Amino acid sequence: MKRVSTHVLDTSVGRPAKDVPVRLERQDTTGHWLLLGSAHTDHDGRCSQLLTEDKVLPAGIYRLTFDTAEYLASQKIDALYPLVEVTFKVREGESQFHIPLLLSPNGYTTYRGT
Repeated sequence: MKRVSTHVLDTSVGRPAKDVPVRLERQDTTGHWLLLGSAHTDHDGRCSQLLTEDKVLPAGIYRLTFDTAEYLASQKIDALYPLVEVTFKVREGESQFHIPLLLSPNGYTTYRGT
């Protein structure tokens, strides 16, 4: 099964970040980004699958874009980073990626989860 998922945690308040818009894109050979899927995080801050069933996950460069400005504005917070873009590499044979985002008004951290 091919899977790209994420989990956004708002570390400034210690809870999941609900309704954060997230896009998954793949870079083509000309350097342009192609949209593969998009969603909003659920009540638990998760997007369990950003790759639609008809899409494959070939080796290449991918990007998750989080619209943090919309989320933080809804919390009445003026944040430093209006967008967080996490670019990652898929190697041949890899098929599952979980990329969590730990978010605060003035910083963020990401890592490859399980």
